[in-house]
Amino acid sequence: MPIDVVLKTLFIVLVVVAAFAPVITWVERKQSAVMQDRIGANRADIGGITILGLLHPLADVLKLITKEDFVPEGANRFLHALAPVIAAIPAIIGFAVIPYGATYQFPGYAPFTLVAADIDWGVLYIFAIGSIATYGSVLAGWASNNNWAMLGSLRASAQMISYEVTMGLSIVGVFMVFQTLKLTTMAEAQDTTFRIFGFLETFGMVRHLPGWLSWVKLPFWGVFVQPLGFIMFLSCIMAENKRPPFDTPEGESEIIAGYHMEYSGMRFGLFYMSEFIEVVVIGGLMTAIFLGGWSIPYFSKDAILGALTPVAGSVLATVLCMVAHVATFLLKVVIMIWLQMQIRWTLPRFRYDQVMDLCWKIILPLSLANIFVTGAVILLVQGAGK
Repeated sequence: MPIDVVLKTLFIVLVVVAAFAPVITWVERKQSAVMQDRIGANRADIGGITILGLLHPLADVLKLITKEDFVPEGANRFLHALAPVIAAIPAIIGFAVIPYGATYQFPGYAPFTLVAADIDWGVLYIFAIGSIATYGSVLAGWASNNNWAMLGSLRASAQMISYEVTMGLSIVGVFMVFQTLKLTTMAEAQDTTFRIFGFLETFGMVRHLPGWLSWVKLPFWGVFVQPLGFIMFLSCIMAENKRPPFDTPEGESEIIAGYHMEYSGMRFGLFYMSEFIEVVVIGGLMTAIFLGGWSIPYFSKDAILGALTPVAGSVLATVLCMVAHVATFLLKVVIMIWLQMQIRWTLPRFRYDQVMDLCWKIILPLSLANIFVTGAVILLVQGAGK
């Protein structure tokens, strides 16, 4: 295996699994506490040092490791043990196709891209991996030999089948705009701007825009060219992750704890961890598709390198540009994580019929309408440009 692939994979594991996932458990507690005017996690300490409650994730891990690993009577022991692994591994490897930087080149070396697997069908890979993770939830409920857990599994499977369809359709408009399924190409296409009033020239309404209107520009991000797609895709992918308000497969007030009801110790910890890792993956995917990926608004990669190279030299300029892009990407991921937490602690859990109605009666028709409208606009722009 090439050394660059090893280093990229190590970066993903260290940043996403070892850093982001544990901290998100603290973020969930602290953000909910701030929203509810509470203090939140602040008790775990080492020598009286609490570090704002950041030791609580470590305490959680130690607690889960030392708890009894209980398997209920009549359960399928092999599938009961396998289900958490099936749920956790797809969450980890989902980040493999998400680019956290652009393509760079040092003098005398071949170009390289900051992504573990730069495949042409990156978005389809995410869809496939996300659907595999649902098998973990389904097997967990069936193998537990518990009626309530089985109900949670049935809910998870129905919710996955429903939202897998609408999730794919909701993002078709983005594919049409950027003409690709490759996430690196999609991110590069967003490293530019567009004139808000440029359509006036395109459709012949005016011959030339006034000077001040020509300067009114927005980044060519997916969220600006497909705002409805952004809302629909975020809703669908949160439903795929079974996060509140879509957590009906584990609804405590209805089916006790759902599909992972009979799990304890680190097997429950794997379910717990996979959910929070998927929050990071969702943040990275939304960043790559809708928020310009690693791009810095109004400062393209070529503009940054062009400004830094005469001052710092090509090598240092490339390194500084790389660091700025990775930092920008991580900042956008943090913003998306914050948004998911806001939704999680703002909206109450939907009833199961409401979850299904939202998918089939609202998001599905809107996604189909979005495809037709996007296609019509593209045809009009192409026709006007001839």
